[in-house]
Amino acid sequence: MENLESRNLEVNIGISDKHRDEISDALSNLLADTYTLYLKSQNYHWNVTGPQFHSLHEMFEEHYTELAEAVDTIAERIRALGHFAPGTLNQFSEMSSIAEEYEVPDSMEMVNRLVIAHEQVILTARKVASISNAAEDETTLDLATERLKFHSKVAWMLRSHLQ
Repeated sequence: MENLESRNLEVNIGISDKHRDEISDALSNLLADTYTLYLKSQNYHWNVTGPQFHSLHEMFEEHYTELAEAVDTIAERIRALGHFAPGTLNQFSEMSSIAEEYEVPDSMEMVNRLVIAHEQVILTARKVASISNAAEDETTLDLATERLKFHSKVAWMLRSHLQ
C-alpha cells in the first residue's frame, strides 16, 4: 500500500495554478457577497412589516433558502480548485462588496436595497465568469452562469415591486 506522504496531492484538473488562484480569489469574493446577501435577506424576512408583509416575508425566505445552497456550492468549488474557502464573518465582511445592515428599513426600502445587492452580486459573478472563461474552466463558468440567472431574475422581480 502506498504511503500517503509519497502520494502526489497536487490538484491536476487541467487548469494552471495561476488560473486556479485567480478563479478561487474571484469565487471567494462571490462567496462573501452571497453570504452577506443571505444574511440581509434573512434579516429582512424576520423584520419586514407593512401591507405586503406576507408576500415579502415568503419571498425573502425563498431567496435566503436558495442563497444558503449557493454558499455551499461556491465554497465546494473553491475547495475543488485546491484552495480553502473563507468561512468567517470577518473574512466575509472584508471581502464583500455588499454593505452590512445596522437598521431595519421600511418594506419598500428593503426591496430597493435587495435590488442593489443582487445587482452587485451580478457584477461579482460576471468577474467570475470572465476569469473562468479565459481559463477554460467550464465548471466554474457554469456555476457563475447559474448565479447570474438567479440574481438577474430576482433583481427583476424585486424591481417590479417598486414600480
